[in-house]
Amino acid sequence: MEQIDRRVKLVPNKLWAGIDIGKEHHHCVVIDEAGQRLFSSRIANDETALTTLIDEALTLAAGGELLWAIDLNRGGAALVIGLLAARSQPVAYLTGLMMHRAAAGYRGEGKTDARDAFVIADQARVRRDLGLLRPGDDIAVDLRILTGHRLDVVFDRTRQINRLRAQLLEVCPTLERTLTLTNQGPLMLLTRYQTPSAIRRAGVARIEAWLRKQHVRGAAALAQKASVAAAQQSISLPGETVAAQMIARLAQAVITLDAEIAELDTAIEERFRRHRSADIIVSLPGFGPLLAAEFLAATGGDMAAFTSVDQLAGFAGLAPQPRDSGRINGNLRRPRRYHRGLLRTMYLSAQISTRRSAQSHAFYHRKRSEGKTHKQAVLALARRRVNVLWAMLRDNTIYHDSPPATGVVAA
Repeated sequence: MEQIDRRVKLVPNKLWAGIDIGKEHHHCVVIDEAGQRLFSSRIANDETALTTLIDEALTLAAGGELLWAIDLNRGGAALVIGLLAARSQPVAYLTGLMMHRAAAGYRGEGKTDARDAFVIADQARVRRDLGLLRPGDDIAVDLRILTGHRLDVVFDRTRQINRLRAQLLEVCPTLERTLTLTNQGPLMLLTRYQTPSAIRRAGVARIEAWLRKQHVRGAAALAQKASVAAAQQSISLPGETVAAQMIARLAQAVITLDAEIAELDTAIEERFRRHRSADIIVSLPGFGPLLAAEFLAATGGDMAAFTSVDQLAGFAGLAPQPRDSGRINGNLRRPRRYHRGLLRTMYLSAQISTRRSAQSHAFYHRKRSEGKTHKQAVLALARRRVNVLWAMLRDNTIYHDSPPATGVVAA
């Protein structure tokens, strides 16, 4: 453990501690108001070592202010963030892009953990626009984990379906075009019958009977479609036997992933319904339990983390930023730093609301009549809905599609 000048007698009023996050070890540098290093240390990513680090940094601060800064807000940083939160320590967060750009402005081209930790601490010292990490409530953290895992499983499912399509093309292109491989029925069919010759040998009646035993809806129609497709190819292609085995495995893998997604959806909805804001969010047309859970996961479940609705809109990427230069003005672009998941949630919910809310439908078509594209109109609607959702959560009020009627007081 490297120590920097332990003989310093001056007690600064404020210190900044930058931590370069790693998988097994972190590196921490503490600097004073002049940017001088007072402490530099490599710390193992375990509770004992991190607790010792926090104690030493607090001792060095000697009752003054101490601001921690990190370049990662999850993964390997989870333990140190949890320990700092338990001690009520303020933690600023620099994104990876901010850190990369800032490092280029410091002397030297070398890269070490100690240098990165110093850059993080120094940026926290000189910048005034860094947000502080706020630990989300327990339900929001659970939803972040569940929705994140669900998204990974959905991506895995898409990859498996694409592999299945590619493999089926090498056996029978007509069958690949005929079957809708995102549905359970065709997937179940391919776990048993993969080649034109196998489908012809089994016949429509036997395939239908087997599908009915597997509780497949529309078994008769599916068996007929598969038989018609198989009848259009009489040749057996090279490698068909091995390809059929791969098709069966891939189809079963997709079915398994579908079951996992269904289980995750149930777990997500169950936890989401426990949140204090659940009924408020789902009352806004376009929000179901899944999208509402993703909203809570992205925002931490507490609007107090945002000073205004404009800050929330900026976090969601729905507040255009100017890109003016010279004679060019009024050039607005989406900000580069925003939460992609939150933007997706607001965009999808706005798109759904155009079919479920008269006001959203009217607003969308008004924007289209102004010359906006579909995407631009939906983004404009999403920005408007941020204002509505903010007000609903602020006032603890559910959504009403039309303004309440004004009561008439009898004379």
